[in-house]
Amino acid sequence: MKNYKYLLKNIGLLTISQFGTKFLSFFLVPLYTSFLTTTEYGIYDVINTTISLLIPICTLNIMQSVMRFSLEKNSDKTAIFSIGIKIYAIGFFIVSLFTMINKQFNFIPIISEYAVYFVLIFICFSLQELLVNFARGLNNVLVISISGILNTCLTVFFNILFLVVLNLSLVGYFLACILGTIGTIIYLAVQLKVWQYLRFSFKNLTLKQEMLAYSIPLILNSIAWWINNASDRYIIIMLCGIASNGIYSVAYKIPNILNIFQTIFNQAWVLSTVDNYDKDDTNGFFSNTYNVYNFGMVALCSLLIISTKVLAHFLYAKDFYNAWIYVPFLSIAIIFGAMSGHIGGIFSAVKNSKIFSYTTTVGAILNLVLNYILVTRFGAIGAAIATTISYYVVWLTRLFFVKKYITLKINLLRDHLAYLMLLAQTFLILFFESTIWIYGLEVMIFIIIMIMYKDILLRGLEIIKVKLK
Repeated sequence: MKNYKYLLKNIGLLTISQFGTKFLSFFLVPLYTSFLTTTEYGIYDVINTTISLLIPICTLNIMQSVMRFSLEKNSDKTAIFSIGIKIYAIGFFIVSLFTMINKQFNFIPIISEYAVYFVLIFICFSLQELLVNFARGLNNVLVISISGILNTCLTVFFNILFLVVLNLSLVGYFLACILGTIGTIIYLAVQLKVWQYLRFSFKNLTLKQEMLAYSIPLILNSIAWWINNASDRYIIIMLCGIASNGIYSVAYKIPNILNIFQTIFNQAWVLSTVDNYDKDDTNGFFSNTYNVYNFGMVALCSLLIISTKVLAHFLYAKDFYNAWIYVPFLSIAIIFGAMSGHIGGIFSAVKNSKIFSYTTTVGAILNLVLNYILVTRFGAIGAAIATTISYYVVWLTRLFFVKKYITLKINLLRDHLAYLMLLAQTFLILFFESTIWIYGLEVMIFIIIMIMYKDILLRGLEIIKVKLK
């Protein structure tokens, strides 16, 4: 029971942070779609997506090692953090040099035009990620939660100031993200008292080699996930134009509701796997959490598909409304990404980062091939379909490899039937008019899914009942 309490406590604290962060960001979508054009949003998305690729490459993914090695009870936190900061500084230098060269020769015009913001976003986002991972390694979930809320409040304030009051358009959007993140970095640095862990003269080559041996294989994993998550944007730009990418990018805002739960759970889950790893899963902790997590994601995805058009009416202004057609497939993809993350926590517990890379690379290669074929044939919705298929393959591949490390008791037949139900809901909403009969069928499918998982649902209700008493 202790392991469940630890997991639930962390989920609760992270929920406070993520709900505030993600939901306020979610309700800012109408602001973005009203004050930014599809092209401007597409430009921001390209820059943000490019930075998300550069962070793990230029920092050698050291953030993941900082978190994983700090979790060990007798680890030298000062040495770990100092190594992390030094490698981060090298990454900052590399990106700055790349940006200056690009500015001089204009290889990538978009980055050249917004060079200063590009560097600042890299500095802020990567440093924030390093500090958050160090806080996770110190098991300071409360600080992470408050930092998330602070980041949201600052970002919302600066967005309203720069977009609505000062009408700075895309530049205002960049400034809001940068200043919101700087405020969060200051809070994290003060709360963690990072100066106590920082020693520039400190050298521990053995520890550094161990940390890099863990983090470097994860670079390939990060690149592969980036391909799965972001390569579709570049192919859409190439084949359909940057405005189409703006619409496709904003489509992720509704599936991000699911992403909230995925982020909360996976952050808490990694902390639990390290402490509670058991190859035979004697007490059923790993199997039970997998089954409950999968059921929760499927149920939420089903509800999200039903309400897609309604949410789109409220969130997507003007030309952005057509983004709703991408939402169902992207939502299903997030389920497979979430379950892949759950299994990945086990690989993290046994410090096998190579399987991360291998499984994600398989999905990435498939994603690139399918993206080109399907976007050429069907337009931007082909990218959403390609993402769903590649995520499914990553999940299936990780399920195969995880058998070596743990025995999971899961009902794959039932799970696959549930996924087929979600596809049925997707085809109903995409190819039929939104009549009361169609919505009736959608709700009926949701009820069937609930019946399929009634054992998990009833067990959960029983636990809640006992806790309330």
